[in-house]
Amino acid sequence: MSRIGKLPISVPAGVAISVDKDNAVTVKGPKGSLTTQVDRDITVAIEDGTLTVTRPTEQKRHKAMHGLYRSLINNMVTGVSAGFEKKLELVGVGYKASLVGSTLELALGYSHNVYIALPGEVSATAVTEKGKNPIVTLNSIDNQLLGQVAAKIRSLRKVEPYKGKGVRFVGEIIRRKAGKTASK
Repeated sequence: MSRIGKLPISVPAGVAISVDKDNAVTVKGPKGSLTTQVDRDITVAIEDGTLTVTRPTEQKRHKAMHGLYRSLINNMVTGVSAGFEKKLELVGVGYKASLVGSTLELALGYSHNVYIALPGEVSATAVTEKGKNPIVTLNSIDNQLLGQVAAKIRSLRKVEPYKGKGVRFVGEIIRRKAGKTASK
């Protein structure tokens, strides 16, 4: 058995899960609703406030999908009940972030500002405190979409290993390299 796949998912109060005949799982909660299509071989069962995901055989393909769909459904349940949050820190002189409507404007040391249109499911806030690096906070109920948006923002200016400048996740540890040393 898959270690991840065999774990049951406890459904919190206020969250409703439904599985239709096409094996589409819909999760509705206080923050919204999410739907995903589960492979037809994987069985999703709801009993006594817990959800279990089972696979028909021990094939490699079924084993891979077993843990995957259990994780996706668990992320959906967590998203509609509590939501997800990612924080990005802009480290560098003159790096700024501001939010205009649903467009994030970033000054990342290029000759021009970078504008990112955020999807409707993702909300953001940009905070700049004096003497500290700007922090962009992204919130969403969809963990996969939130990760994609955060990775896109991070890819605009990757952290370089010598001075540590760039866009990083808050709390991320960057391996630093030693610079040149003077000879003799």
